[in-house]
Amino acid sequence: MKSKLIPFDLETGKIPESVQDSLKRHISDLAGIFADTDALNAMAAEDDRLVYEFYDMGMPETEGDLAFGTSIVYPGLVGREFFMTKGHFHTILDTAEVYYCLSGHGVMMMEDPEGHVEYQEMRPGEAVYVPGKYAHRSVNISRDQKLVTFYVFRADAGHDYGTIEQKGFRKLVVENGDSYAVVDNPRWGENT
Repeated sequence: MKSKLIPFDLETGKIPESVQDSLKRHISDLAGIFADTDALNAMAAEDDRLVYEFYDMGMPETEGDLAFGTSIVYPGLVGREFFMTKGHFHTILDTAEVYYCLSGHGVMMMEDPEGHVEYQEMRPGEAVYVPGKYAHRSVNISRDQKLVTFYVFRADAGHDYGTIEQKGFRKLVVENGDSYAVVDNPRWGENT
């Protein structure tokens, strides 16, 4: 494989279509992810808004290669919860990942299978290291800006979304006046 030079827009996080795969997630794609299912269902029926999208460079999923791309989480709330990604573990559980914030203001939520929870705020120019064995999700805590991040991890790591879909995260990021709070998820583990 030859090296690649990938241009991307720092403001929008978008990458030319010729060099990427993309995935878009709307409100209706996120059933079970937000705690307030009534608010989620009402939003999906009224306006199936785009919550997040990501652009992957389509690197080979082989040992020794690195997968990378951009993630864009739009501003918004479902009930009191800020818009966020579904979150995932890696299939190769001990895989770490790095997120570099290009624009916006967010929180990286992380938790391991033993129940240790960590979170880090992200602002432009800051990187968050997600240790191996930690599930992680990006949360946009801005009310008017997109959270745009660049990510990189080992290309053969895979993604385990199923564990999060079944249990959820132990903590939620909710609005708290002009700021945010990290609170217990009242629905954690109810689908197990």
